[in-house]
Amino acid sequence: MRQGKPAAARTPTATPRKHEVRIIGGLWKRSKLPVADKPGLRPTPDRVRETLFNWLGQDLTGWRCVDAFAGSGALGFEAASRGAKEVTLVEQDAALIAQLQKIKDHLKTDAAGVQITLRRGDGIAALAAWPAAQPQDGLDLVFLDPPFDAQLFEPALKAAARVVKPGACVYLEAPTEWTTEQLAPLGLTPHRHLKAGAVHAHLLRRD
Repeated sequence: MRQGKPAAARTPTATPRKHEVRIIGGLWKRSKLPVADKPGLRPTPDRVRETLFNWLGQDLTGWRCVDAFAGSGALGFEAASRGAKEVTLVEQDAALIAQLQKIKDHLKTDAAGVQITLRRGDGIAALAAWPAAQPQDGLDLVFLDPPFDAQLFEPALKAAARVVKPGACVYLEAPTEWTTEQLAPLGLTPHRHLKAGAVHAHLLRRD
């Protein structure tokens, strides 16, 4: 029997593993999205996104959405794949914006008639500059997935509540659960909640 080399000699040089998530449903179902190896970048896991879009009813045809802390773009591209007519992805990191542009080009979103806009900048500032919602006009959905180590949750929720129309949704990921008492002063009501590992996923509605 042929003898192999010692284990230490067989061990290959460590190479960075390619991280990716996939779009779960809709036009670009099963398309893979690369995830950059950046500190604090924490894309919403497939299982959590699947639950979220079950909560939302799967079909987002005609919706207007903003992903205020886009990161990998998983939430925004998933919404676009499921029929949202306008999706704005806001991201502060220049390298991540460049990657989002590559994904947009790869998916040929313009040819598919899906309006996806990329904005480099602060998510809360972008929401603050957005026109305030009116009874019959406003955003249908805002995704909030800020860095867990930054104290951005309350200002982000306040900014999102201002721009979604009455009855519309805000999705929040946070390290702790936000209660009815915490959300009421912001004009938001808990609708669904899921804990997955260290992440609390909330679907909130504007009063």
